[in-house]
Amino acid sequence: MDHITQPVTDISGIRFLAAGEIMLRLTPPNYEKIRAANSFEATYGGSEANIALALANLGIDSSFFTVVPNNSLGKSAVRMLRSNDVHCAPVILSTPEETPTHRLGTYYLETGFGIRASKVIYDRKHSAINEYDFSRLDLKKLLSGYNWLHLSGITPALGENCRNMIYDMMVCAKEMGITVSFDGNFRSTLWSWEEARDFCTKCLPYVDVLLGIEPYHLWKNEDDHCAGDIKDGIPLQPTAEQQDMIFRAFAEKYPNIKYIARHIRYVHSGSENSLKACLWYNGKTYESRLFTFSILDRVGGGDAFAAGLIYSIMHGWEPSEMINFAVAASVLKHTIHGDANITDDEQTIRSLMNMDLDIKR
Repeated sequence: MDHITQPVTDISGIRFLAAGEIMLRLTPPNYEKIRAANSFEATYGGSEANIALALANLGIDSSFFTVVPNNSLGKSAVRMLRSNDVHCAPVILSTPEETPTHRLGTYYLETGFGIRASKVIYDRKHSAINEYDFSRLDLKKLLSGYNWLHLSGITPALGENCRNMIYDMMVCAKEMGITVSFDGNFRSTLWSWEEARDFCTKCLPYVDVLLGIEPYHLWKNEDDHCAGDIKDGIPLQPTAEQQDMIFRAFAEKYPNIKYIARHIRYVHSGSENSLKACLWYNGKTYESRLFTFSILDRVGGGDAFAAGLIYSIMHGWEPSEMINFAVAASVLKHTIHGDANITDDEQTIRSLMNMDLDIKR
């Protein structure tokens, strides 16, 4: 199928691929503190995997590429993806010779409650995807047959090996006419703000669908960086006019970008947030309605938003419908345990989008 730059209604020819790290997630039950926990609930997750899983549950032909150790933990992560209809043929099950430390990355989630915020501790150094030699990877063969590739700024933050792989994959996808979506997804515990901005900005010429407006350089003057970034001084909860100005600056500098979207969070407590979102498309900015909700599990909310937007773009909906569906998908994810939005029917998200909250019988 050709490059998806125009809305389509027939999604039968769309084949989606996401690439990144999947990890074991360990969470103390009942909002317990990690330091006091006697047991942990085990699940699997990771930004790119969450998006592949959410789309597969909604009926999209969705695949995932990663490297996991060829042991019980790696196979269990793959089994979880397959149980959610994600195709895992691209996954590399590495040997101890290929990835000497031979481990699956892990992260610990301490779920917040009320005024206590959630906290994440990563244990992903020397994971299999970090140690694998991607120079042996035939990217054209890997990407052949797909027409949508999703990447994020998390995997390149893991190290130079992953950084080169993600960039090369993006360049190759562009050459092959594959639609590329990219979410900067800055993680301060993995690399510095400037490192993230330098790399993610380098990716922008290859992106069709951009999620989030950071971490990227958007210089006021390319010849004098001391003049600052266009985003300087813009609050985390911008006005519609401020958001439109930022979107237009991106679009003018990178005309290859067809869609730009971001969600805006208002944190009332660790247990209650509000969300809305903005979408730039075809020269205009669209704003969603505002949702206020209680939180069961916040992790993966941004990934659910990304999946909802990608799904709506694939279906060629009107822009206002796209952004409201995407933010509703994110809100719904906050009510689901685990990393990913496992909602398996579009109507459930639409009901929330339209604030139809009555029991379904």
